[in-house]
Amino acid sequence: MVKGKSIFTRAVHAGERGPRPDFEPVSTPIYSTVGYRYASMEDLDRIFGNEREGYVYARYGSPTNSALEEALAAMEEGEAAISFGSGMAAVYAALLGAGVKNGTSLVAAYDIYGATYSICARLLPDMGVKVQFVDVTDLEGLGKTLSENKPVAVILETISNPLMKVADVPTICTMAHRVGGKVIVDNTFATPFLFQPLKHGADYSVHSTTKYIGGHGDVLGGAIICSQEKRAKLHEIIKMTGGNLGPFEAWLTHRGIKTLPVRMRQHCSNAGQVARWLESNPRIGRVNYPGIPSHPQHEVAKKLFPEGLFGGMISFEIKEATKEQVFRFMEALEMIIPATTLGDVYSLVLYPPMSSHRALSPEERAKVGISDRLVRLSVGIEEASEIIEDLERALEKSSKIRG
Repeated sequence: MVKGKSIFTRAVHAGERGPRPDFEPVSTPIYSTVGYRYASMEDLDRIFGNEREGYVYARYGSPTNSALEEALAAMEEGEAAISFGSGMAAVYAALLGAGVKNGTSLVAAYDIYGATYSICARLLPDMGVKVQFVDVTDLEGLGKTLSENKPVAVILETISNPLMKVADVPTICTMAHRVGGKVIVDNTFATPFLFQPLKHGADYSVHSTTKYIGGHGDVLGGAIICSQEKRAKLHEIIKMTGGNLGPFEAWLTHRGIKTLPVRMRQHCSNAGQVARWLESNPRIGRVNYPGIPSHPQHEVAKKLFPEGLFGGMISFEIKEATKEQVFRFMEALEMIIPATTLGDVYSLVLYPPMSSHRALSPEERAKVGISDRLVRLSVGIEEASEIIEDLERALEKSSKIRG
């Protein structure tokens, strides 16, 4: 094609669109192209018209993303999945896909990720959506709210952020469906390793794949697992709104999935040891971890999750600590990293009033139960005893600092 052409043409076309190989790569390739070429325009026309499968434009899908989505659906034993550029893009798309719009009602868990709370408390009401916040662990109160509001959707988290409340998802799904509402479950903290919401009645299982699924702190993304019919509607939404995951990010996320079960087993084991140590420490007040008997939903967690596995997330309060003293504690950590994320191989701490729940007013945080003494800990896969040593050293050092 390029023989005899100018250097300008050769620079553009040489090496491109060679013959199709007769080999198959072991690892999924990264298809970084925006467009796709077909032998006939009729083929392209049929793909645009949904008459045959294929790829036409990166915003509509790519082979790399399709491979990731197939893996995500398999992990949760769902029919289909769709990937997004962030967890919040996935949350918002799930709300739209569930029918949340002007004139409808939504029921949302009080104790939910701060950005999701902000969508529900600020963005959606401006669009004419009536949003009612509830404590989803209070099934009697939830039932009353559902009966009174008849919501089109209910949104909650399997394990809540940052107080680690555990939702009785099967019961809530039955209650919501009884009044015609769809159920959106953010399964980020639990991951498919602990729980598969669709198998227990949920309509949409949402993930920030940035966290445990990616698992290495190097890729931003989100996903929804659902039925094929619901995915078709979500696909139309992403084609219009463009919240796509790039192919390189899809490849990294797919690679992360391969070690998810191994990592989660270690996260859970370490978190159990750390939580028990925190509960025994006189400098620590309340410890929020579903795996300890003092947790209010410990029995629910035992019913929902595999035996002995309760996730890698803990939150705890430092007794009588001010915001400044919590900061000094976080600064005194040597191995554990203060960072505004979670689910990585390394242990991370976060101060919810400063970051994940900063958008909430002090009154809103107090109502949810997020105090100025609260620390969120994402337990990594390091040696558990060394995580504990780092916490103990930092608590000792910060306790000697006033203000």
